Amino acid sequence: MAMASIYRRVLPSPPAIDFASSEGKQLFMEATQGGTMEGFFKLISYFQTQSEPAYCGLATLAMVLNALSIDPGRKWKGPWRWFDESMLDCCEPLEKVKAKGISFGKVVCLAHCAGAKVEAFRTNQTSIDEFRKHVIACSTSDDCHVISSYNRATFKQTGTGHFSPIGGYHAGRDMALILDVARFKYPPHWVPLKLLWEAMDTVDDASGFRRGFMLISRLQRPPALLYTLSCKHESWANIAKYLMEDVPVLLSSKNVKDVKDVLSIVFNSLPSKFLEFIKWVAEIRRTEEGGQSLSPEEQERLSIKGEILKQVQGTDLYKHVTDFLFAEKFGCLGSQCLGKETSLTDIAASVCCQGAGVLEGNSESSNGFCCGETRVHCIKSNGDMPPVTVVSGTVTNGVVEQHVDMLVPSSSKNLNSSSPEVTDCIGMHPASNDVLTTLLLALPSQTWSGIKDETLLQEINTLIMHLRGQLNVLKRCKDDEVEEDLSAPSF
Repeated sequence: MAMASIYRRVLPSPPAIDFASSEGKQLFMEATQGGTMEGFFKLISYFQTQSEPAYCGLATLAMVLNALSIDPGRKWKGPWRWFDESMLDCCEPLEKVKAKGISFGKVVCLAHCAGAKVEAFRTNQTSIDEFRKHVIACSTSDDCHVISSYNRATFKQTGTGHFSPIGGYHAGRDMALILDVARFKYPPHWVPLKLLWEAMDTVDDASGFRRGFMLISRLQRPPALLYTLSCKHESWANIAKYLMEDVPVLLSSKNVKDVKDVLSIVFNSLPSKFLEFIKWVAEIRRTEEGGQSLSPEEQERLSIKGEILKQVQGTDLYKHVTDFLFAEKFGCLGSQCLGKETSLTDIAASVCCQGAGVLEGNSESSNGFCCGETRVHCIKSNGDMPPVTVVSGTVTNGVVEQHVDMLVPSSSKNLNSSSPEVTDCIGMHPASNDVLTTLLLALPSQTWSGIKDETLLQEINTLIMHLRGQLNVLKRCKDDEVEEDLSAPSF
């Protein structure tokens, strides 16, 4: 049976000008000389084609996040942390996006959740002059990129709503370069900025709101270096609701006398699969690739992680959580065992097996790998950075043997160990009490109004504000408020 198919589309010109045409090349050279193509080179380095017909929003955002060198804090494939369309699922199920596409507000939500700085504008909230200023500003730097949401019909193209990044600007002709992520359909092309504004100034029938544009840049803090929220499980929406809505209600409805009562109320009502909701971002590498040294990037990340853990473990709340979990044998809450794999070597054995799996290209499972031996040792960092604990694991699947390192944040303390290698070096790894303390502190500040030390609250809020922001984004997304509220999440 015959199957109808299409090989590309002819770009309607005018109004668009093919980037690779003689005129398009001339525009590019003139814009480059004018200094308004600075953002182009980072974007073109990460230019990708959307993998599904309705994935234009996901492909555009992944491309921009990678161009900005934002670390997703979780694996893509193999050992690599990298933004891919398949990872942008915290605000809308991928199957739904695949079937119906994604709205402007949900893409804004995804960008916030991914750890970017986002400024979003619908056309009824700004003007063409302001839009032009933003395009020029981002085109003259490589640390800001513009994502446009527009209606293709304005350009006489087939289709309706579409997302793509703006790759540059020609001041003399007042034209913007659209790096169309649907490369199977249309090539990159120049369009009059006035016409692009008209294409954005249209109503998305699915949401009932006008389209617009968003400015994406890096935050001045590293997001999700130690913890990140996992939205892979169906229960994430219920967990977010519990943390953001149910906990304050529970606390106000009970006779709470002390911190122990608070913890008892919160922990005894945890939803199922709670511990799958928040993940420790563990660093792994092949032993032979690292040797006895750390890259500057590894040193910086591990230093920040160690500082976060020290701050968390230095709070009174952490002490209360630890006492509560273990004093009354609360190592397990229902079916959730909080005391499992709390030793560094146990965690390392598990992570090294996972690491062996991802280094072999299987990011989903560590099945078939067994860690036969782990060794704790210490690598001294350069300069004033604290030493780093490394747990090296020998992992085998019965056929080949791999040597995997897990890098652990450290502090300058003595570790109770007979091995001279680990003297003056202690690994700080997040156990259940660390995770629970961090998540409790990440909840809205009014939930814990009983904590009187404002300096401590401000310090902890600064360290873990990304978690609080993620929770607010997830709740806003669950309540279908992302179309009306495009602002950054409160912390």
